[in-house]
Amino acid sequence: MDPYETENPFEEDTDRVQSEASSAYRVNLSAPSSPPSQSSRIPSSPSLGSASRPAFPSSGSHRQPQAYKSDFCCTRDQWLHSGEEVEIVITDALKTSVNSSSTYITYVIKSGTAEAQHRYSEFESLRTSLARLYPTLIIPPIPSKQTIGDYAVKQAKAKEDAAMIARRKRMLQTFLNRIARHPILSNEHVFHRFLDGEVSWTEVLHSPPLSLLPTNILKAPSHNPTDQNASPGYTALPNPSATHALRRPDQRFLDSEVFTNKFAAHLSGPMEKVTRRTMKRWSDSSHDHAELGAALNGFSLNESGQLSSAIEKTGQAVDATYMSTTLLLQELEQNWAEPLHEYTQFATIIKKLLVYRHQKHVQYEMTQENLEAKREQLEELEKSEHAARRLEEALGRGRTSADSPRTEDGTPSSGDNSRADTGYLPPHPGPNPVRRRAPGMGFLSALSYTLHGMMDVDPATARRNAISKAREQISLLEDALHLSAQDLKYSSSTIQADLDRFQRQKVADIREMAISMAKSHRDWCKKVSREYIRFYVVPLIGSCLTFLSQNLEAWEEAKREVEKIPDHPNRMLEEIVEDSGGVANGSRESTSTIDGH
Repeated sequence: MDPYETENPFEEDTDRVQSEASSAYRVNLSAPSSPPSQSSRIPSSPSLGSASRPAFPSSGSHRQPQAYKSDFCCTRDQWLHSGEEVEIVITDALKTSVNSSSTYITYVIKSGTAEAQHRYSEFESLRTSLARLYPTLIIPPIPSKQTIGDYAVKQAKAKEDAAMIARRKRMLQTFLNRIARHPILSNEHVFHRFLDGEVSWTEVLHSPPLSLLPTNILKAPSHNPTDQNASPGYTALPNPSATHALRRPDQRFLDSEVFTNKFAAHLSGPMEKVTRRTMKRWSDSSHDHAELGAALNGFSLNESGQLSSAIEKTGQAVDATYMSTTLLLQELEQNWAEPLHEYTQFATIIKKLLVYRHQKHVQYEMTQENLEAKREQLEELEKSEHAARRLEEALGRGRTSADSPRTEDGTPSSGDNSRADTGYLPPHPGPNPVRRRAPGMGFLSALSYTLHGMMDVDPATARRNAISKAREQISLLEDALHLSAQDLKYSSSTIQADLDRFQRQKVADIREMAISMAKSHRDWCKKVSREYIRFYVVPLIGSCLTFLSQNLEAWEEAKREVEKIPDHPNRMLEEIVEDSGGVANGSRESTSTIDGH
């Protein structure tokens, strides 16, 4: 992780002076970013008792209550900004067929005293709408759709899979709470109406502000895409490609793009692959322990006495390991695998956000280029007009001196040619009314007359029209350049501020994920070791103590029998010699034997 820490462009630098773009709009994005704890937890397998802990993300020091405000647009807004710790909970998932020919799953959302029901597609439309309303903010992701493989394997039952529904409940609840904790998105009335069960979501989608969204977000104000009083200069903005290269890129966002690509590649590559493989192996281990425990319990019924009891205890220990492993699997899925996949989606969202900012920057540069090209075009047209006027004046003076009649002394006569002086041009001749047209030639004659009129356009008039049009386009492009500069400034400051907020959220969430994984493994080790101590170690120690006790009794009995053996004759002679004091220094000759031999 060292390269990520050193190259992380999202990290806040206290010594760095904020840029003009960052301070101009004063976007308040410093509020906490992660949602509160999820009290409702639906496991993918049967509940395993009170040992389960709340699912990710849980309440922590980095999650504080939403900021209090006094100006509310509705009841849901007042509840969200009451200054207390609020939490949106998805309490249930129901199967229904209301307003539909087929059944579908609807999720029951409880926010304070309000209760609403929405299906997955409505959550998807909510997120899409928020992304179009706020193109410069990181909109939290929703759980991914079912893959084609899931539909191929499960066919009609894919939408009714209990594990998938439980996972969606948790991740959709996280999605709603992340929006509720966002300092800007939590103020959006569209979100408030989504939480209100008395409002039809279809009406919300077809009413302002969503009905006012433009087709192309790039040709709308970044701060308010639904502004109906936006300047006409937005229509003159180009529609650049996401792959268009910048002439003067911003190094901050280049670093952000590089880091995001590396972050996404690491999460979607090694991290998710290893996590899926680990989860599969834990799942296989859990199933194997379940089968082994059942086999041992069945085998114990075929035996009797102490052997049956021993096999049964062993089966119970294996069953306890199965339940502990299943609980560990659930916690790893909720507190590690799902948040990891969510951050993979976050990386994709940030990529799109940076692409939007890149397109805005390209739009600004392309507008600059178009404006410079139009100014050069206008300059060339004005030079041509000036040269044409000078030529016309020169020709007019020469024609006047050549056409005027002169007297015998060379002075011009008093008569004038009014048509020559005024530059009179005869009108374009119309069709000859006397000429008889052949049948079916009317359309061809009309087309010929039109083309003849187009070719006979006065060059001076066309040039003046081009100059007038170029001036209008330059004025429009100047307005467009000013608007594009404002949008780029706003987009850069807002995106950078939200990236800083996201970085704080990411650090806190990944820390919580790691702690949760460590706690889950610690609890699993405690439970498994306790069961094995109960069913294996204690009986083993008892057997060892019994063995040692029996051996001790045998050895004590052997010792008693050994003590009954008479002393060795040599020992008896030593005692006699010691009593008589015959051998000096307590020694005897090495040749001494019993009876003098």
